[in-house]
Amino acid sequence: MTKNIDLSQFDEEFQSETPAERSGKDSVPDGKYQVVVEKVEITEAHTTGNPMLKWTLRILAPSHVNELMWRNSVFTPNTLKFVKTDLHICGLDLEKLSDLPKSLSKLLDVKLEVTKKTKGDNTNIYFNSRIVNDRTPSKFRQEAGDALVPF
Repeated sequence: MTKNIDLSQFDEEFQSETPAERSGKDSVPDGKYQVVVEKVEITEAHTTGNPMLKWTLRILAPSHVNELMWRNSVFTPNTLKFVKTDLHICGLDLEKLSDLPKSLSKLLDVKLEVTKKTKGDNTNIYFNSRIVNDRTPSKFRQEAGDALVPF
């Protein structure tokens, strides 16, 4: 049931406003987010042809809910430690990287706390931790408590 709230006091200012432009790439500002892995696939990097893991992450909280973020994990000898760490955070510990294709489905619906950081033209998304039990407030949820409380 909607209360009868008089919004007419905002009519004049509302009419003079123009909607903010939002580009898909920059619509999610830097910060910490809770996300769910919506899609993950093995593909090739366009620039180098190296194999990579392409992540599609849907935001759950605290803001920009339902917007998407993407992360690419390129496989090179220098990045394997980071790829292995990300997979471990997601609860997937493999003996061999070649086992990854048949294990991709285990990464779907995994909930994570991530940090998005932009430096110059480069944007990175870091996997902080896995959210194992939604009923127990994580440290992030406690820190973001004010942002989650309706006003």
